[in-house]
Amino acid sequence: MRAPAVVTIACFGALSLAICAVPELPAQVMAPRPQTAAGAGQDSSNDLFVGVGKSVLVDSARPIQRISVGLGEFAEASAVSPTEVLVNGKSPGDTSLIIWDASGGRLFFNVRVGASTYVADDRMEALRRELRAELPGQTLKVSAENGLIFLRGTVKDLNSSNRAAQIAATAGKVMNLLYVEVPSSERQILLKVRFASVDRSLEKQLCMNIFSTGATNTIGSINTGQCSPPSVSLPSTGAPALATISNGLNLSIFRPDLNLGVTIQALETMGLVQVLAEPNVIAQNGKEASFLAGGEYPYPVVQGVSGTAAGAVTIQFKEYGIRLNFIPTITPRGTIHLQVAPEVSALDFTNAVEVSGFNVPAITIRRVQTEVELGEGQSFAIGGLLDNNETKTFEKIPFLGDIPILGRFFQSIQKTRNNTELIVIVTPEFIDPIPVGAPLPQLKFPDKFLPPNSDIPMHNPDTKTAGAAPPPPQPTAVPVEQLIQSMQPEPPLVISGGSYMGQGSQGSSQATPPNPTPVLTTGAPQ
Repeated sequence: MRAPAVVTIACFGALSLAICAVPELPAQVMAPRPQTAAGAGQDSSNDLFVGVGKSVLVDSARPIQRISVGLGEFAEASAVSPTEVLVNGKSPGDTSLIIWDASGGRLFFNVRVGASTYVADDRMEALRRELRAELPGQTLKVSAENGLIFLRGTVKDLNSSNRAAQIAATAGKVMNLLYVEVPSSERQILLKVRFASVDRSLEKQLCMNIFSTGATNTIGSINTGQCSPPSVSLPSTGAPALATISNGLNLSIFRPDLNLGVTIQALETMGLVQVLAEPNVIAQNGKEASFLAGGEYPYPVVQGVSGTAAGAVTIQFKEYGIRLNFIPTITPRGTIHLQVAPEVSALDFTNAVEVSGFNVPAITIRRVQTEVELGEGQSFAIGGLLDNNETKTFEKIPFLGDIPILGRFFQSIQKTRNNTELIVIVTPEFIDPIPVGAPLPQLKFPDKFLPPNSDIPMHNPDTKTAGAAPPPPQPTAVPVEQLIQSMQPEPPLVISGGSYMGQGSQGSSQATPPNPTPVLTTGAPQ
């Protein structure tokens, strides 16, 4: 058998000495195992480590005939003498080195090229300097392993965590293991909204009707059409004519000797409607809040009509009343940005329509939707409306109504004037909860309210009993991902409403499954 080759590994130059001194990356080569004759089996392999920019010298006991490196982008090898091979590290990675000697023996080396510790340490030190400059006074620890940057420590808020992660990302992929100090409770916002509406109406009506029960042997009446004239009739032969006045508010004059009468309608109607609503709603920063004081009215919807077949009638409900939807957001300036949509709606039966035998009322709506920014306690009149309508109707009998002075008896005038005023004022305020033990607000009952059913006051069970375990302490810091998850918006509340379906032709009813409708909606009833 051929004697095994003797290989000596030596650090080359001052740079190689620096590599040998790194404790976590020692330069070492395992002693070669005894080799069998050429072609007798698999040759033995050895482990060889070299750093990027460093060199390792491999000595052979026999003259070297040929060398080969697997991947030249990781390492390169060259023969510097008949028995010496110089291996240079180029970039981090693993490759192999094979050496053939003059007697036909072969040596296999698994070459591992590690990153330069100097470059890595310099990059990490630069990263630490940037973190100290941007986030002073916060405990941050940075370490690198296998191309990953690990961030540890505790920061003040989420902005500091995000900024630290962005800075660390310049050196590689970041594993954010930071803790964030638990923030204090956010300020809650009270929105005060005042709706003030005044509707005025004035109607004047003047008309005259002339009727005859036999004057000049003539029975009849003359009118301009706006007022209900008396009805004159002849009951039977030989009986006197009769005049029937249907409107009791008329002023009537009748001369029996002339069989001639006059009815005059001179009316003035005044109406006044005032609406004042002051809803107050509390919401958290960036969360939507809704308020509705009113009700829901049913209206029919005909479905499934095909040809002459009767369709099914579904009863649905729509909301009306005083509605307020808003989203407050605290700006960095300390002001409050408001997305607000107040609305006042009411049922209008004067403009109702009839659908399949159902009387469906119309809806009068006053709505404002806007975005404003205010300071605490400041107010904005976000909506104002002044509506004046005047309608005048003039009717007369041709020719007779044009006669001077006497022509007024053959004319009628109706004048209607409507005046509507509306104003919406919003005022946001920061508000804190009522302290523990402080008296709670109570309604002012005009009469004594119902007495309690027992002498034991209603309250939650008292947990502060003797021997009870104290509540767990509140954490001062939590992982960043836990804090982000806790700040996610909650899913909106959903109220399931039902509708009832009836067969229009037979009148039978059938309950349908509830149709969920979101609580927080903006706009008028559809």
